[in-house]
Amino acid sequence: MLIFTDKLTGMKGKIELQGMKFHAYHGVLPQETRVGGEFVVNLSFSMSHLRSLQTDNLADTISYAEVYELVKTEMEVPSQLLEHVAGRISAALKTHFPELSGLRLKISKKSPPLGGEVESASVILEDE
Repeated sequence: MLIFTDKLTGMKGKIELQGMKFHAYHGVLPQETRVGGEFVVNLSFSMSHLRSLQTDNLADTISYAEVYELVKTEMEVPSQLLEHVAGRISAALKTHFPELSGLRLKISKKSPPLGGEVESASVILEDE
């Protein structure tokens, strides 16, 4: 049932998935590709929510579960550079969900092997 249509015209919102944790094999050093490491992915994007605000129907929005599965699939593919992983994730999301915009993606490698104590190293991609 459609409700309060006149009150929602022009509404736009964001969807965020924060703190997605993965054990993956991204890096240049042999230990990173052999043992792997811990990674955290955060992302947000904009989309028109008008239809889903009215219908309460999953088919009228972007499913968090589908977004997570796309991210997980790309995180499972070993890469030397986080930039490459971020590029693949961004491309997959935009291909699968052409209606999304304003994508912001952050991938953090926990405790990177830099010869000192570093909590994380991150790459951030953002749509302009």
